[in-house]
Amino acid sequence: MGLISAGTTIFDAGSVNAGGAMTFIKKITASSSSTISFVHGSSSVVFDGTYKEYLFTFNNLHPAANACDFMFQVSTNGGSSYGVSMTSCYTQLYHREDGNSGQVAHRTGALNALGNSTGFQSMSTADGIGDDNDQCGSGHMRFFNPASTTFVKNWMIDFTHYTNDNASMRNLVAGYVNTTSAVNAIRFKMNNGSSDQNTDSGDICLYGIS
Repeated sequence: MGLISAGTTIFDAGSVNAGGAMTFIKKITASSSSTISFVHGSSSVVFDGTYKEYLFTFNNLHPAANACDFMFQVSTNGGSSYGVSMTSCYTQLYHREDGNSGQVAHRTGALNALGNSTGFQSMSTADGIGDDNDQCGSGHMRFFNPASTTFVKNWMIDFTHYTNDNASMRNLVAGYVNTTSAVNAIRFKMNNGSSDQNTDSGDICLYGIS
C-alpha cells in the first residue's frame, strides 16, 4: 500500500517519489566517523542551485555508544563554520518491544523543537539509538532550495530507530533555516547527551530532485 498526498504518490512498494527525477550525487559510508559532512564543491558533492530539492537517505546508522542522538547543522560558508539559526517542530511516535508504553508526543526543549536556535537539530531525541549489534537508525531528509537568496530554507525529516531501551521510535521533524543566504554545506553527528560519539557504520546518500 502506498502513501498518497494531494493526489501524488509519495511512497509505494518501498520506493520514494520526491516529486521528480532522482539523480544520485554522493554516498558517504561511516567508519568510526566523528562527523559526516556534505560540502558543495568538495569531493563531488553538489548542494547548490542545480536542484530545487535535495534528498538525504540514512541507512542503518550505528553509534559507537549507547543512547545516541543523530543530529545536524548547516553552513552558509562552505563548512568554515556551522550553527545557522533554525526553527522546528518535532513529533515522536514510540512503542516498546514488550507492547507497553506507546505514545505520540510533541517534543520541546533543547535539540528537539528549536526556536531560532544555532544548536544542532535532533533526529532521534534523548531516547536515542542503541549500540547493541542489532540496533540502528534509518530514514530520510528533504531539503528544499538551499541556494535561494530570497527565502528561508525549509526541510523535513522522517527518521526511525531502535532505541537503547528496546523500543521502536519514529521521529517526524520539520523546520526552516532562518537565513536568506544560500546554504551550501550540512554536517551530521552522534551525541549521547554528554559528549559527541562516532558513527561506527551505516551510510548517507545524497540525491538531487529535478
